Amino acid sequence: MITFMAYALIAVFMVLIMTKKLSPFVALVTVPILFGIIGQVAGLWNVDLGKAALDGLKTTSTTAIMLLFAVLFFTLMIDTGLFDPLSNVMIKFAKGDPLKVMLATVILSAGVSLNGDGTTTMIIVCTAFVPIYKKLKMSLLDLAVLLILSHSVLNLLPWGGPTARVITVLNLNESAVLRGLVPMMIFGTLYMIGVAFIMGKQERKRLGVVDFSDAQLAELTTITDPDVLSIRRPKMIWINLVLTVAVVGLLISGIIPSSIIFIAATGLGLMINYPNLKDQKTRIEANLPDAGQVSMVVIAAGIFMGILTGTGMHDAISSSLTSIIPASWGGFFGLIVAFLSAPGTFFLSNDAFYYGVLPVLAETGMTYGFTALQLGFASLMGQAFHLLSPLVPFIYVLLRLTDVDMGKWQRKSALWAIGLFVVYVVVGVIFGLMPLSL
Repeated sequence: MITFMAYALIAVFMVLIMTKKLSPFVALVTVPILFGIIGQVAGLWNVDLGKAALDGLKTTSTTAIMLLFAVLFFTLMIDTGLFDPLSNVMIKFAKGDPLKVMLATVILSAGVSLNGDGTTTMIIVCTAFVPIYKKLKMSLLDLAVLLILSHSVLNLLPWGGPTARVITVLNLNESAVLRGLVPMMIFGTLYMIGVAFIMGKQERKRLGVVDFSDAQLAELTTITDPDVLSIRRPKMIWINLVLTVAVVGLLISGIIPSSIIFIAATGLGLMINYPNLKDQKTRIEANLPDAGQVSMVVIAAGIFMGILTGTGMHDAISSSLTSIIPASWGGFFGLIVAFLSAPGTFFLSNDAFYYGVLPVLAETGMTYGFTALQLGFASLMGQAFHLLSPLVPFIYVLLRLTDVDMGKWQRKSALWAIGLFVVYVVVGVIFGLMPLSL
């Protein structure tokens, strides 16, 4: 009966998320509490639901704090104009050569994606490159494909959505996860550069090369919006660059907890760039909504996991899955999780898959000898396909800015996403992130 309740809880949670009847935050809080009370009244368990929820909360609080300030910090750096030179250099590098334009699209997309926010990345990259693609009569479909897949690679960073959920659910160390993901992201980005080269050669053959005049380049690289100009800090760019490099370096080293790094960096960034108290308040208020929403969901996930574990539902599902999967497959469970994560994160939201399905898969995988860290890496490999899902809100921003058909975009992106998924699996096996078999 406990197993039935556990599956029912996960099913109800996923249906409510997918049909958008409840927001992820509300569903993560209310559904487990409701099922916990029903099970308590029915006599299926006798636990302190408040304590169980609090125990789960303790495992996610640090990640929530890290996410809050990571998004605040990188958004602050975008506000100051730290990434403007990269954008301008890429535009000038590309000039009128379709091949260079596509290479620059991937590089800029990867750079801007450091902030972990998809909407911001779509807007910045499209603002820079849509005019160039149109001037050169290049395919905006190609822009949309390169942008979304390049962003999906850097979206694996611990302050990005999927990885933060994996860290939360499996209670992993952020620095250990980041160190493991670095080779996946490096080879993933190299793969995307290769894709851009292939697509660019085709466009160069079709369109030829056009030389932009200095006036045209100046028009493409000049910001005219007074509101944007008012928050830019071009004189502080080198200080901001040193600060950002130091933050990334400390994150990889793991010598200081990531939440402390981002809290300190956000404070320093505000003090350096906006010494006026009113300006600091304005920047925090402008950027807090996005950062706060991400953190709220992670905090709520703690309650979800705490009740699922405390009531025994977590163990019940694990036992049932273990009995279903043939014992001969157990040694390949990491690979099974990797393949399941592809359709899992496409047809389900990240919240539904990582909070509802991954804990069960991980518990089962650990009975076969896999570690939580290995299964976490495996579950992230399906992210090669996730951003093609209609459940991802910011793809509609991308489709609107590029004016491309969703069906054509999904089909073309999926072909290249298969290669990206293969790269993740191969890199994961070679670097020991996910053994092919035990």
